[in-house]
Amino acid sequence: MPQLNPAPWFMILFFSWLVFLTVIPPKILAHKFPNEPSLTTAEKTKTKSWTWPWY
Repeated sequence: MPQLNPAPWFMILFFSWLVFLTVIPPKILAHKFPNEPSLTTAEKTKTKSWTWPWY
């Protein structure tokens, strides 16, 4: 029963994970997404105080 011999199956598992972790992520990360967030300025906007009377 050759399926009980772990030697070939372990190497298949190892090389498949090696491909998944080394080849595929750079290909996915190389895509440029069209809606990247733009940098915002460091200025804080001034808020107006609330002038409603509570009494």
